[in-house]
Amino acid sequence: MQNTIYWDHNHECMPREELEQLQLERLQATLNRAYKNVTCYRTKFNALGTVPEDVNSLADLSKLPFTTKDDLRLNYPYGMFAVPLREVVRIHSSSGTTGKPTVVGYTKNDLKTWSNLVARFMTAAGVTHDDVVQIAFGYGMFTGAFGLHYGSETIGAAVIPMSGGNTDKQIMIMQDYKSTVLVCTPSYAITIAERIEKLGFDPKSLSLKVGLFGGEPWSESIRRDIEARLAISATDNYGLSEIIGPGVAGECQLKCGMHIAEDCFIPEIIDPETCQVLPVGSTGELVLTSLTKEAFPMIRYRTRDITSLDYSTCECGRTTVRMKKTMGRSDDMLIIKGVNVFPSQIEEVLMAIDGCQPHYQLVVDRKGTLDVLEVCIEVTENIFFDEMKKQRAFLDKVGKRIDSVLGVGVSVKLVEPNSITRHEGKAERVIDRRKP
Repeated sequence: MQNTIYWDHNHECMPREELEQLQLERLQATLNRAYKNVTCYRTKFNALGTVPEDVNSLADLSKLPFTTKDDLRLNYPYGMFAVPLREVVRIHSSSGTTGKPTVVGYTKNDLKTWSNLVARFMTAAGVTHDDVVQIAFGYGMFTGAFGLHYGSETIGAAVIPMSGGNTDKQIMIMQDYKSTVLVCTPSYAITIAERIEKLGFDPKSLSLKVGLFGGEPWSESIRRDIEARLAISATDNYGLSEIIGPGVAGECQLKCGMHIAEDCFIPEIIDPETCQVLPVGSTGELVLTSLTKEAFPMIRYRTRDITSLDYSTCECGRTTVRMKKTMGRSDDMLIIKGVNVFPSQIEEVLMAIDGCQPHYQLVVDRKGTLDVLEVCIEVTENIFFDEMKKQRAFLDKVGKRIDSVLGVGVSVKLVEPNSITRHEGKAERVIDRRKP
């Protein structure tokens, strides 16, 4: 690929042998820091009868224990920190909707590393110092907004810290401030596109050229929809607070997988049931080990995100492994009549059918001992208000298409346009009505 611009050519294009040597050196340093300073890790290692010095190759990583979100909750708030609190300059946390939040910390060096990792994937997506970046993620304890904010400033781009919501003002800012880059969740990008259409002006009249979307799984169909409706190049990026926030991986302009920053993170793919490491190319749960974090090292953290890895060199010249778009989370996977179902699979089916809108909800309920799934779909007005015979034919078409892809029958319900609640952050795709 000609004229490719890199933020950190040395690490992004490092030969595999050199990269693996760097990973091993940084892994050994990380293990020693964690074992010495974090009681949780020392306890886990001692229980296995192992010490950091036992890790002499990258293959030895698979012998080490996993870290889970439960470990972080049990050590709330600062028990997983590997440095004294006086060396921590930033604290973030999860929402804590399922109990105590998970708390993460950063040293000054961690923040510098974080900013550069975000600058790396933003540059790969086509962002430069000439851009104006509008951040429509909510600012607060969530890492997304701050990560993209400091990454943008590191590149030298101008930042508009708009935060989430207030869609009409978002659009006014885009028009008046001539924003060239939009940062938000893909579902909120669609909400913005719908509002632009209702306001009746051409999105090509905006200065937008690139969208950096993350925070939730989204399909290739949704990408095509966003690109067509906002007249931009829509790119995916991946991160999670426990590992660093955004900056773990991101797409280049070829959009053929997200490049993982392997100089800072070692990825593994495991079977979420057996926890065994799977062969290269397999689809399974992503496990990540941090290599450079000072305040909050993570060893074999189970992300619960389902993906696969591609180690072939990308045409852009980057040699780092690429992760496929996440299908969803292993703990969000639905088992319907014995079949594993991810919301992203249904999304792909719906987006391929003319008349379906990019808004849907999956309602899971239990009848007797069986879980049942109802797919509620927003459809265009001409279909919703069509005669019953045509509606039934449309329902039958959608049901058969889902059945052919998933191998399981579901009930389909059509709902009128704008009846599914729009969210400024992550879309609520699954409603679980099963009693615990």
